[in-house]
Order: sequence, then structure tokens, then C-alpha cells
Amino acid sequence: MILSAKYGQPPGVLAIQMSTIPLKEHYDEALNTLKSGDVEEAELICRRTLPHFGRDPNILCLLGEICIRRRRPQEARHLFAEVLGRQPGFPRALEGIGLALLADKKPADAAEYLVKAAAAAPKRSKTRIALARALAESGHYAESEKAIRKAFDLNPRQAALNQVEIALAEGRLEEAEKQLREILVQDPQDVKALRMLASIAVEASRFRPARKMLERAVALNPGFVPAWNDLANLLMKQDRYDEALDAVQRALDIDPKMVQTWITRANILTRAQRNEESLETYGKALELSPRNAGALSGMGHVLKTIGQQEKSIEAFRQCIKAHPAYGEAYWSLANLKTFKFNDEEVRVMEKMVADDQLADEPRVNFFLSLGKHYENEKDYDRAFDHYRRGNDLRREHEVYDPVQTQVVHDRIIKVFSQDFLQEREGWGDPDAAPILVVGLPRSGSTLIEQILASHSMVEGTMELPDLSRVIADLSKASPRGVEYPEAVLELDEDAVGSLGRAYLQSTMRYRTGKAYFIDKMPNNFPSIGFLQLILPNAKVIDARRHPLDSCLGSYKQLFFKGQSFTYDHFELGHYYLEYRRIMNHWASTLPGKVLDVHYEQMVTDQENQTRRLLEYCGLPWEDQCLRFYETERAINTASSEQVRQPIYTGAMNFWRNYEPHLGELIETLELLLRELPPEDQPSSFGGK
Repeated sequence: MILSAKYGQPPGVLAIQMSTIPLKEHYDEALNTLKSGDVEEAELICRRTLPHFGRDPNILCLLGEICIRRRRPQEARHLFAEVLGRQPGFPRALEGIGLALLADKKPADAAEYLVKAAAAAPKRSKTRIALARALAESGHYAESEKAIRKAFDLNPRQAALNQVEIALAEGRLEEAEKQLREILVQDPQDVKALRMLASIAVEASRFRPARKMLERAVALNPGFVPAWNDLANLLMKQDRYDEALDAVQRALDIDPKMVQTWITRANILTRAQRNEESLETYGKALELSPRNAGALSGMGHVLKTIGQQEKSIEAFRQCIKAHPAYGEAYWSLANLKTFKFNDEEVRVMEKMVADDQLADEPRVNFFLSLGKHYENEKDYDRAFDHYRRGNDLRREHEVYDPVQTQVVHDRIIKVFSQDFLQEREGWGDPDAAPILVVGLPRSGSTLIEQILASHSMVEGTMELPDLSRVIADLSKASPRGVEYPEAVLELDEDAVGSLGRAYLQSTMRYRTGKAYFIDKMPNNFPSIGFLQLILPNAKVIDARRHPLDSCLGSYKQLFFKGQSFTYDHFELGHYYLEYRRIMNHWASTLPGKVLDVHYEQMVTDQENQTRRLLEYCGLPWEDQCLRFYETERAINTASSEQVRQPIYTGAMNFWRNYEPHLGELIETLELLLRELPPEDQPSSFGGK
């Protein structure tokens, strides 16, 4: 058996040959998966199927439609063009290439294909709506109005929903929202429109109205499984895990054979740190769909989190066996840090990065995975080339403004002055339970957390979003619309105490009754002044590392979300300078508040640094803190495998292997780097 029977996967299921299953079953599986809302899995099923059935035109068209939904119109055009090359009058491909051209801002070209598609399928409303838009955008307004009238004559409700679908596919969210509201004015009980409107609200992080719309949709139609799943996912985003599980259970009661519902349930259990239940639930999903990438990948992540590395590797390898183009699974293996790819896996990855038709997201995963592979081989030039190409590609999809970061920090520094904090000394909740570990990613924060969590009085939790949510709620509650940080100027002592209690209450779900708990969200470092205001007895530990090791570690890491500053050397260096600037502000305004723990000192002088750490936290000495790697607890960060080993010094000054490629970063950080001892400076400064 490939995975333990405990996790529900029957033996040999992945050995089933694709060709023994009829093409229609593959197509129906992909289509039903798409309808369930799992667009990524539907794409993987199509890509997995194509090589075994002569690149079937219906599978190609479905894959093209998925690419449009995922906003990759150029890739979609190639797929539809392939179909038209073999079957020139295929209506679905004519419409598809028209929609792809429309999404690619080429309305005149789109109209040519959509006219042919409308002639080939005269009763299809969606074709007419797309044609109307293409004609309007290319200046043919009279013909556009005629096409719209024809579409609404065919099916008014479907035509209206088609308008929304096309707007969503092109990213025109405001227009789609307006159209959906118009539909709901005509029919307030249109549950599909309610669900689509809720999805727009979720994308804009407007969770409260989204929840109301989804709750209304399932009240109107209690059997509407996709809406129950959407509601469960939304509640999970809000960390309302019990309610999310109730919602997903409603979906399972209605249709226990929908794979995506089981995966949704497993994801919720994972977020709630109920890892054994999560594994069992992923296993049930795999019983229904043995090659499901989401279930295999999710299972791999949970197994990694609880320290079962070999089983984790098995799950990820099953995933890449079933889906060779699924870059996320390769990166998950590379991200184990202690893992090495075999020759065949490297060959596949090299083939994938050379495929210009592959979507950017998996290519990024492959580039960074190959970077890690060549780094393991000590081929640092080749490794950096892959890291660079992957980061450049990822940066195209990120939004980050260094000036905005500086402006926000300026405002925080101005508000949280020494006078402001001294005037409010003694405010807030006196509870001393929180221990916050802050800093930049890849700077040793997980090591610090693991050492502290080995103490009998300390609860190890995870990177908690609670402090930032208290801040966000403060901005929303401001009576005059004043945002944070200026909003704190209007707070009285009672309000400040309430904010401290709100943070403590929201973090209770991660705790089991120990006296102290760790909040290891690194991005909390700009909020130390706010933390001092609402929880003056909370401890703060700043995880520090050599600037170049810290920045390089982030550059080599592919983050699921956030940390958008890490994909460009100038932006990364600028952010590091901002981090040090605001930490210097806290050092001057709150002397003694923050304990700086340097990674290099921790790994070379473990016992003394551990004693210093425990003394700062007011904790008695316990020998097991030196044997932190024996602690059996779930670890969710990229360093999970490394901190399950005794301390090692191999990561110190690792940046020297890449020094020839770090010129821009070194230039940005020059003033800081020149403050270091000569032996820790770049060789271009005369260092060793």
C-alpha cells in the first residue's frame, strides 16, 4: 500500500492506466470538478488526460475555457487554435478563441471568430453576448445592440448571467457586480447570482456581506452544494472553524460523493490544527478520486507538519506521478529543505521550465525547485539563475510599492512616539501570556519558537493573524473613518484595555491552558508599539540574522501569499532597511521591550543563548529546551524539517556562495553591511 490504510487510500489505485478509462469519464470528471468550483483540479485532470487520447478536441476546449477563467487568454488561444487547425468549423473552438481574444483586448479579431461561432450555433446565448461586447469595443454599436437583443430573446436570464461570466473572466469585477445586482433586483431569489456576487465580495475581502449573501442562497435553496462549500471556505478564512465544519457537513449530507467537499472539510481541519482528522478526510477524498492533486498535496503538507517526512514525500511523489505538470508538488518537496530530487524528477522539471505554453504559476514552482536542486549539488551559478528566473516571473504577478511601506512606517513612528507611549503607560490588559516572535522570514524565528515551545509552560501555536485583525477592526470601528495608526489617538483607557482583551480572547482557540503562548507572525514587527499599548506585559523577541543571509533566504523561498517584497533584490533590500529603521525606533522609545536574538549566536552558543531567552521570558530553566528537536508538535513553516534536527552551523554565511550575484542587494544594504565586523562583510568591502 502506497500510503497507510489509516488514511483511507486503497492499494494500487494510482497504477490504473489512463487508457483503460473511457474518454467520456475523464471529460465528465473534469467538467464536474470545474462545476464544483475546483478550477485548478479540473485543469490538472485535462492536462493529465490529453496525452492519452490524441489531444481530444473537447478536452482541449475545456482546458481552453479553464485558462480563460484563470485569466490566461493567450494560452487559451493556442489551445483553441490547435482544435481549429484540425476541425476548422468547430463551434466551441470558434467561440473559445473569440472569448480569448476578447479577454486579451483584441475585440476586432474576436468579433471575426464570434460571428462564425454564432452562425454555427445560432441558439447559443453566450456566443451572442460575447459577440455584442466585441462589436461594441470595436466601435460597431448598432450591430452590438442587435446581438444583445438576439441573446436576450433566446434566454433573458441566461444572457444576463453570460454577461457576468464574461466580465468575471476578463477581471471586470465592478461591472460584473453591477450586472449581478441588476439581476437580483429582477429576481431576489436567484441563488446563482447571489453566489457569484458573494465570490466578488470575497475577492475584495468584504467577508461580512459575502457571508450574508451565501447564507441567503442556502436558505433559499438548501440543496445548493456549491454555496455551502463557498460558505464553509469563507468561514474558514475568518477562523470560524466549527461553523465552517457545520456548513461543509451540510454539503456532505446532500452529496457525499463530491470530492471537493471532502477536500474543503480536510482543509478546514488542517487550519484548525486537527491534523489526524484532516488526514482521514483527505483519505476519503482519495477513495473517491485517487489521483486528486488537492487531496494528495494537502495530505503531504499535513504529514510534513506533524513530522512524518517519509509519508509526506510519498504523498507528494504520488501527486507528481499523477500530474507531472503540477509544479506546486515539486516545490513542496523542495521546500522540505532536507529532500533531494532524483534524476528523472530533475529531467521532468527541466522539460517543464522549457515549455513556454505552461502557465506562469507552475513554471515559478519548477524554477525555484530546480534552484534548490542545483544548490544541493553546489552548482550555485546555475542555482541562482533558476532562482532569478522564477522570482522575476513571480514578481510580474505581485503588487508591492516600497514607497508605500516607507510612508506607513513614517505614520507609525509619528503616532507611537515616546511621549505618546509614556502618557499611556499602564494602560491595556496586564496579562503577560503572549510571547511574540517577530522579524523577517528565514531569520531563525522557527528555531526560537521550537526552543520556547519545548518548555512545559509555553504553548507553541503558529503564525497568528490575530494582532493584525485587531488593528483592522480598530480602523473599521473608527467613528470618523480614521484609519490605523492615527485611530489609536482617539482611544481612551477602557477602549485600549478592550483591544488587549480582544486579542487574548481571539487567540484562545490555539491554546490548551499553558501559562504562556507564542505568536510567531514575523510581520508583527511594525506593530510593537500598538502591542505595548494594549498588552504592556507581552514579551517580544526579534529574530535577527546576517542581512544577506536573511534576504537571500527570503529570495529563495516561494511564499503562498504575502511577502510580496521578496521577489526583487532592490525591493528586498529596501524592506530590510525599513525593518531595521522601525526596530531602531522601538529600541529608542521602548528600551528593554524587545529581546534581539541573533541566529549566528544561537547556533554557536546554544546553551547561553537559550538561558538568555528563558530569563527574558521569566521562565525557569528546563533541560528539554536544549533538546528542542525532540519536541513532538506540529510545525507549519518552511523550516519544519530543519528544526527537528539538532542545531547545525551549515547555514551561517551561506550568502557567500552567491556573492557574485548579489551586487544590487549589497549596494542597497551597504551602510548596514559596513557596520558589521570585517569578517562578515562582502569581499568587495575587503571582508573575508
